[in-house]
Amino acid sequence: MSERTLRILVGKPGLDGHDRGAKIIARAFRDAGFEVIYTGLHQTPEQIVAAAIQEDVDCVGLSILSGAHNTLLPRVTQLFKEKGAGDIKVFGGGVIPEDDIPSLKAAGISEVFTPGTSTEEIVGWVRSNIQPRA
Repeated sequence: MSERTLRILVGKPGLDGHDRGAKIIARAFRDAGFEVIYTGLHQTPEQIVAAAIQEDVDCVGLSILSGAHNTLLPRVTQLFKEKGAGDIKVFGGGVIPEDDIPSLKAAGISEVFTPGTSTEEIVGWVRSNIQPRA
């Protein structure tokens, strides 16, 4: 019996209107054989968490370029815990200063990818660090 395919939700929280990077990574995940759900632009943390739970995803990748990462990304992890889905791993990427990464990880963000990270590196991280949820 083979393991099921990883299901990844790619989300764009907040008012950030730039989605090229999210679409590129969503395609890279799809091309790597993952099932991908893309929520589209201008999603609230509540919408992202509801979609992730409804779609029974294994992890959530959040793309953010607006500067609101210190508020929006920890809110997503907090909501997962409140909804009893704290086992859904969350990672982020975008324009995030290196100095902010330790506090994001302390808030439950599994990994943060900054500009210049290759799609191969991100896909490799997912393959090594995300397992299908029970």
